[in-house]
Amino acid sequence: MNRRPAFLPAAVLFSGLAVIKVSANGFGLPDQDAFATARGEAFAATADNPSAIFYNPAGITQLTGDNFRGGLDGIYLDPTFQPPPGAPNSGKVYHVQNNLAAVPQFFYTHSLKELPLSFGLGLYAPNGGSLSWPADTGFSVVATKGSLLDLRLNPVLAWQILPGLSVAAGASVDYMKLNLEQDLLAAPTRFANFFEFTGEGWTFGYNLGLLWQPVKKVSIGATFRSQTSVKFDGHTEYELQPLPNLSAQDGRHAYGSMTFPMTAVLGVSYRPSPKWNLETDANYTDWSSVGTMNIFQDSPPRPFNEKLPVILGWRPSWLVGFGATRYLDNGWHVSAGYAFSENSVPDGHYTPLAADLDRHFLSVGFGHQGKTLAFDIAYQFGYGPDHTVTGSQPSSKPASFANEIADGVYAFISHSVLVSVGLRF
Repeated sequence: MNRRPAFLPAAVLFSGLAVIKVSANGFGLPDQDAFATARGEAFAATADNPSAIFYNPAGITQLTGDNFRGGLDGIYLDPTFQPPPGAPNSGKVYHVQNNLAAVPQFFYTHSLKELPLSFGLGLYAPNGGSLSWPADTGFSVVATKGSLLDLRLNPVLAWQILPGLSVAAGASVDYMKLNLEQDLLAAPTRFANFFEFTGEGWTFGYNLGLLWQPVKKVSIGATFRSQTSVKFDGHTEYELQPLPNLSAQDGRHAYGSMTFPMTAVLGVSYRPSPKWNLETDANYTDWSSVGTMNIFQDSPPRPFNEKLPVILGWRPSWLVGFGATRYLDNGWHVSAGYAFSENSVPDGHYTPLAADLDRHFLSVGFGHQGKTLAFDIAYQFGYGPDHTVTGSQPSSKPASFANEIADGVYAFISHSVLVSVGLRF
């Protein structure tokens, strides 16, 4: 028992990073607008409302005057886990304990009359989530719960170089807060034991966009978002009874670093007539940036180490979307879409808070565009078929001592309802 806490901060960081994976497609939250989500997130080559600040900032040159658009994404998540045959509680299906979340977003654009320039400002949450597993899953020393808040301010400038050709660039400023917790002893135990890390920090990056209409019926959109790194500065709290020297419930200064990946998106929109818009997008995210992580604790008591590396070994993945919109009379429209999100976490580095697997998303929606007021409503259903994890290794020394691994069967279901409202003035 004396040796277990020595590697604990590494285990906590490993587990907590994965919180985002369960609550989103990849690390991020790609659903930032009801119209775009209804089209399977295939919007980079259309980008014709203020949420283009997120999807493709070059698209805001299509807007005139001042435009505001705000929305809310209501999410129900149901990741599940079944222990492997022979494990305690084998055959039991475990569900996470907090299923509901709500994610807001706000976008504003202004286009100059005398110059081919447009300005935009977005305030949204590109990453985030919160997850908590029951204590008797069999992996409580590997992971129990965690949460991430990421609030981004994203100003952009777009320039229409020629009719049908626009480019854009923007900066991003993110405030992030990370909270992680796990057990130190395998449940059930009569000893109080836990480890919690809480940290916050700022990070800066940039995004680029291109929108090109080479012919009347075809438009091409491309975006790039830079890799960013954040240092989470905060404190740890922990207790391992009956060892009094391994208790710090009043907090001890600690910090950890994390690198968010770069993303690149390419989209093609085909409009056979003014009544139809068909688009496909491919989103590449370089998850390999989530490689070796470190967490530090000031003057830790023995046997804690000051620097503890964690090797995650994630891999790049794709999010591919297809969407169609039918424009009706009097400003009404209906949309439908499909998106596929590829697994980015190998079994050898699997963690229950990631629970990553190939996932499929189906969506439908409708909306209305008036002279001043616009709105969209979308519904999205997410499904991840059973993914059996075998051959995983303990993610930390405490998990190794407790003989806890992430093997088992994981699945995923989600329901989302998005509402976006726009105002032109």
